[in-house]
Amino acid sequence: MDKAVKVRLQKILSDYGIASRRAAEKLIIEGAVKVNGITAEVGQSADPENDIIMVNGKVLGEKPEPVYIALYKPRGYVTTLKDERGRKTVSDLVADCGTRVYPAGRLDIDSEGLLLMTNDGEVALKLTHPSKRIEKAYRVTVNSTDPEKFEELRSITDLDGEPISNAIVRVLKTGADRSSLEIVIHEGKNRQIRRMCEKAGLEVLRLKRNRIGEISLGGLKPGEWRHLDKKEVRYLKSLR
Repeated sequence: MDKAVKVRLQKILSDYGIASRRAAEKLIIEGAVKVNGITAEVGQSADPENDIIMVNGKVLGEKPEPVYIALYKPRGYVTTLKDERGRKTVSDLVADCGTRVYPAGRLDIDSEGLLLMTNDGEVALKLTHPSKRIEKAYRVTVNSTDPEKFEELRSITDLDGEPISNAIVRVLKTGADRSSLEIVIHEGKNRQIRRMCEKAGLEVLRLKRNRIGEISLGGLKPGEWRHLDKKEVRYLKSLR
């Protein structure tokens, strides 16, 4: 068989909307993937046109049409397809979209706002890879009005030994004992904004993501989703 047509299994499962590449690797490690009747191994390649690929005993079907969704993730939902602890997942919210999609990025259970979901593995990888430096804008309510703490937040370039770029921090509104900030970051590390705020001596009272790159939350309400329009899809496919 011509090796040129072979593709890594993680990419195949991602392209076919089975799971993200990271989750696909977990499926392979768990022994849930077989190629031509033989349990697959991490790093293995296959030809989706000629090899018989099975996931959890089901043969891989035809490659689905790409789907791109903007979801307003409410607080209390986890950014995963399944949860061993029985918590509500974002997949519950998009179950009626007509195909299997998975999150391209994450928001922790206590955070809300824009989450992009797709079955396009290439786009998902671009959205989540730190080298792309895609802007992510958040509205964050903190328990302080102290401008020195806000300046400290702007100056953070290290989180637990990992380098990060300076965040753009703009004060939107100040009350008696709290402030609303717009914080723009590029990396999207695990709980990055909460960790940054903690380092600056700030407690996050509410965290909402409003924008990823050129795609905004718009008029969506918690739990609602929409298909991206043609302009937004072109933007995603233009990412390099």
